Amino acid sequence: MIEDAIVLSAGQGSRLLPVTATIPKCLVAVGGKTLLDRQLAALAEAGLKRALVVTGYRHEQVDEALRRPQPLEVETRFNPFWAVASSIGSVWMARDRLQRPFCLLNGDTLFDPEILTSALGSPGAGLGLVVESIETASYDDMLVRAENGSVAAVSKDLPEPDATHRSLGLVIAGQGYSDYTQELDTLIAERNGAGAYHHDILDRLARRWKVAAIERAAGFWQEIDRPEDIAVWRAEHEHGAG
Repeated sequence: MIEDAIVLSAGQGSRLLPVTATIPKCLVAVGGKTLLDRQLAALAEAGLKRALVVTGYRHEQVDEALRRPQPLEVETRFNPFWAVASSIGSVWMARDRLQRPFCLLNGDTLFDPEILTSALGSPGAGLGLVVESIETASYDDMLVRAENGSVAAVSKDLPEPDATHRSLGLVIAGQGYSDYTQELDTLIAERNGAGAYHHDILDRLARRWKVAAIERAAGFWQEIDRPEDIAVWRAEHEHGAG
């Protein structure tokens, strides 16, 4: 059973400037609550018990925000390389948490907990990436080629005609899966390895082992990367409770 989440929340979010000139991206308010508050609530509702939030830009603000009571056990860990490394650096900072079942997610996505609940029950023992089908890629999608329910390739540089899906940034690792940590250590040690995305680990593992392409369940999912993404969330939820 997966009870631990790793939330990658080290970045500034330059596309959300000037808002993120003074606060980290994960503390941007959407509908009166921060991205991080909404994520932690969704994680708790999906049954997660603990969350490690990897911080970077203005990390002290995140520490302060998390002193309030939270819906699950939360710990922060500062990534001092946030400005010079890609997302793989934040995963490496949490590598001690990769030895047991985990759920890893980007700190800039909002989603209905049903999507995560479904994904947690999907792969069983093994490794999976939550994906959704696409016809046309967006400007910054992490693209996926899936074949027979498995990830065949995942990359932002994947040619669009080869892509069948986009990644939702949710990685699920079940009981008994250990190759993720080994591949992480190998990749980040390579020349320019610190510039890799954490999805590059999955791309490599997919060449040797089965990485399940977990089709997303019904529900709302939105990456919050630009002001117009916040507008999408508001349009979807303006008649709801928020």
